[in-house]
This record gives sequence, structure tokens and C-alpha cells, in this order.
Amino acid sequence: MRIVDLRQLHSRSLEPLFQEETQRWREELQWDYQPSIDLVRKFIDSRALGGYAAIENGEPIGYGFYVLEDYKGLIGGLFVSSQHSQAPTTQRLLIEMLSALQATPRLERIEAQLMPFGTELDPAFLSQHFHLHTRQFMLLRVAEAKLKAEPLSAGLRIEPWTDRAFESAARLIQLAYANHVDGRNNDQYCSEAGSLRFLRNIVLLPGCGQFLPAASFLVRPATGDALIGMILTSTVADKVGHTTQVCVMPGHHGRGIGRHLMEHSIETLGRRNYESLSLTVTSVNTRAVELYEHLGFRTVKTFAAGVWQA
Repeated sequence: MRIVDLRQLHSRSLEPLFQEETQRWREELQWDYQPSIDLVRKFIDSRALGGYAAIENGEPIGYGFYVLEDYKGLIGGLFVSSQHSQAPTTQRLLIEMLSALQATPRLERIEAQLMPFGTELDPAFLSQHFHLHTRQFMLLRVAEAKLKAEPLSAGLRIEPWTDRAFESAARLIQLAYANHVDGRNNDQYCSEAGSLRFLRNIVLLPGCGQFLPAASFLVRPATGDALIGMILTSTVADKVGHTTQVCVMPGHHGRGIGRHLMEHSIETLGRRNYESLSLTVTSVNTRAVELYEHLGFRTVKTFAAGVWQA
């Protein structure tokens, strides 16, 4: 097995891997991964994507890629074909990417949240001194949702998402995730500027599906404009939605705002004939996990959020 820099390859040589990866996302997660693959192709062919491919008998059997952002590296993808020895190939690709990232001047942090298909990724990350938190990919059949349909708390109003809310939504995310496990997993949540980049990626780019403003909502005081809660939803496949963000301002928990936002989004998806809704949640966030389970979500896959610190 040889490990080759992605910048030495054309995306056409990886096509069988792309097809298998897309199929796994569709079958296991009801997610159309094709738009993400199209972006990967574009960056590979422009020689602008860091990463490696594993070659065996002249054919690629796996690949991984990463991106750099200031002082941080992000491992954005790692996939090895089920037709080959996945565990050792995964380990080799991960070590190559980590070695390249750790050799980058002024790099202080590496993050990874990768979906495993056919092999466990946790041992490889743990062997490289990553700190891991288990996350759950949960799925709901919209027609089977268990909705209470209770009114929003007095003194609050719900309204559709508007792009004018970007800056206030970024502040909400920063405050909602202060001292929260997800802020340790994704340091974009730790600053208003990082939260704004996160929001723009969700709303403007296809990495988390096609943003669906019709099922995205904001909660404000009845007589003011302060942002108290938010839910953002995307379409990730035909008739399949994904909750990309739901958060409530500290000090307003326990008022049923999160559940109301979830139910409002689910009801909207139902009226638009969506069949399924997915989301991800960190397992130690037990209040959120319990809420989603009460709504009818079930866990279909677990994965890890990993962080390496210099």
C-alpha cells in the first residue's frame, strides 16, 4: 500500500470511492452526500486540498483530507472502501494527515468529527492522543413525531428566520455554548466571529445540506428584538431534513423554548411532505438527548468529536 498526496491525483481516479461513500451516506443516514463530494472534487482538481489517498495495486482504496484555518486544522473527511482492510488503512491515512498538520507552523489545535462506515475510528484517534466525546446521529420519521403542541411561553413570539439575524444569531450561539461541551469540540462556538463563520457555512454552503428557511425560526420577546432562541434546518435529501442548530439563551432554559422550536420545525416539514428529520447531539448533553427521544428520534449511528491540542 502506498500513501499519495491528493494533489498528485485527479478526482476521476477516486470516483469508485466517491460512489461507495455516497451510497453509504444514503443507505445508513438518508443523506445525499453528492453536493459535498462535488466540492471535494472541485478542490482536488484545483490542487487546493490537503490530504492523502491510499493506493493498492494501482487503485485508490481510501482517502482523507483536511483544511487549515488560522491556528487550527480540521480533518474534513476520511473514507476507506469496505472492499479492503479498513482499520490499518484508516490508521495510515490518519497518521499522515496528523503528521502534516502537526508540522504546520503555529498550529495549536486539530478537530475532527468523522462519520464511521464499516470500521471504528475511535482507536485510531485515541492512539494519536485525541480527546473524544461520543456523538449520536438521530433520525425521526416525521409522521410519527410525538408532539405536545403546547403554546409558546407567555411573553415570547416565534418568527421565521431572516438573514438580518446573522449577527444576533452569532452572539446567541457564543453565549449558549459558553462552558458547554460542544464549545470544547468546536471552538468556532467560542467567539462571535467564529459563530458567524459557522452560521454562514450552514446558510450559504452545502456542507450541511441546502438551507431551508421555511423550517428555521427565531424566538424573541413579545415586545422586543433580543434573540432568545433559534432553530436552523436544511434539506439533506429528497423529503429529508436535518436540524443544523438549535439553541436557547442561558437564563431561559426550562421554559419549553427548545421543544417548541423543534415541534414548530417538525410541523412545518410535515406540511411540506418531508418524511424524515435527522440531527446530531453530544451524548453527555443528556437533557437534549432526552428531549429528542421524547419527540420520537432514535439513534442510528454514533461517532466521535475529537480534539488534539498542541
